[in-house]
Amino acid sequence: MGYDEAEKLTHIKEFTKKVLQSDKTGHDMTHIERVLAMTQHILVTEPTANAFVAQAAALLHDTYDDKLFDDVELAKARVIKLLTDIAVPAEQQVDIFNIIDNMSWSKQRFGKPVRLSLAGKIVQDADRLDAIGAIAIARAIQFGAIKGDPLYDPAMPPRRIATKAAYRKGEGNTVINHFYEKLFLLKDYLNTLEGQRIGIERDRIMHDFVNQFEKEWQQKDY
Repeated sequence: MGYDEAEKLTHIKEFTKKVLQSDKTGHDMTHIERVLAMTQHILVTEPTANAFVAQAAALLHDTYDDKLFDDVELAKARVIKLLTDIAVPAEQQVDIFNIIDNMSWSKQRFGKPVRLSLAGKIVQDADRLDAIGAIAIARAIQFGAIKGDPLYDPAMPPRRIATKAAYRKGEGNTVINHFYEKLFLLKDYLNTLEGQRIGIERDRIMHDFVNQFEKEWQQKDY
């Protein structure tokens, strides 16, 4: 049976819902839906991008993330089977996996990422924009609570991180430090003009929150 692109995206979305249905880290289906919506929004401003590839990658980008899955190869194999079963062309599969494998912050910051297609740059922006702003503040607290990180400790300054292993290591990390170590940096790594425009305001919201948080913690706001 053949599927048109809209039907393929429906199958992909249902697959992702099943894969991420138990997530409690902020990488659940609500995150996926926001990344998809932002991808679709940026696509309007970047009409030369492959819209199907961008939307498929947006839906699938966390389905074999090593933060979430112990057996990444098995999780990725399930995605390969899905795309093959719904007859996504080989060249589109190559681009989708290239996007997912190279779009992450840790890969760009500490690895050797392969250049992304325009579709990939859009999805990367969409995912990063969900890590900037008011919802991002809530997600950072949620993720820190799941990992058991303290909320804040003035005696634990932000770390100087040079490797992915150090980045992922929980020791010395706090929720507030995560803003300095990653979230405040993301604005300068956005690709598209529309992503950059949105990122400016969302970044300001995070800085305002952290500034106020630290003032209240130190009892300097009164």
